Amino acid sequence: MTELFNDEENDRGQVGIGTLIVFIAMVLVAAIAAGVLINTAGFLQSSAEESGEQSSAQVTNRLQVVNAVGSDIETSGTPEVTTVEVTVKKAPGADNVDLDTTTAQWVSDDGTFNVVSDAVQGEDGTSGDATFLTSTFQDDDDSIGTSSVLNDPADRAVMTFRTSSSTQSDVDKVSATLDEGSTATIKLNTQAGGETTATLVVPESLSGKSAVSL
Repeated sequence: MTELFNDEENDRGQVGIGTLIVFIAMVLVAAIAAGVLINTAGFLQSSAEESGEQSSAQVTNRLQVVNAVGSDIETSGTPEVTTVEVTVKKAPGADNVDLDTTTAQWVSDDGTFNVVSDAVQGEDGTSGDATFLTSTFQDDDDSIGTSSVLNDPADRAVMTFRTSSSTQSDVDKVSATLDEGSTATIKLNTQAGGETTATLVVPESLSGKSAVSL
């Protein structure tokens, strides 16, 4: 009788130890899984915040076109605009916009041309089909003149593009023409990815005019 009783006690002890081991293993697995989930959640949150910031920058950190003027009108042959001056400011809510890192894409019947700032053409691998000049129209702290940066809502800068018919030689010219009644599109892209589109429409007649609103 005594031996039978002792065997039952030993069996119960072994079952209890096995249950405890299984329980500890389950706790360890749960702890590891919880750690993985927490790390994954933190990574996803960081990625979501970064994506949100980038998306917000693409929407807000862009340029706004104030006006566009065509000048240096060629009249010796077919009348055409040879210089386009686009006045820009930073869009409402935008951070500082660096015009030297801003790129433009000129689209017309003559083709598509990538245009970069004349100040950075050839630097750090930067290369475009043509270049534009940046000048100051309105700037209280000379941020445009010294660093080509729009840092105030009141800042205004002029981006100057010249076509292949221009007699000026200060920039690489866009291989396009803007004769009477023609159109072209300029897409301005800031470093943050914000895009602004300006449509240029040349009047049906350029006769007797030195400059026109596009």
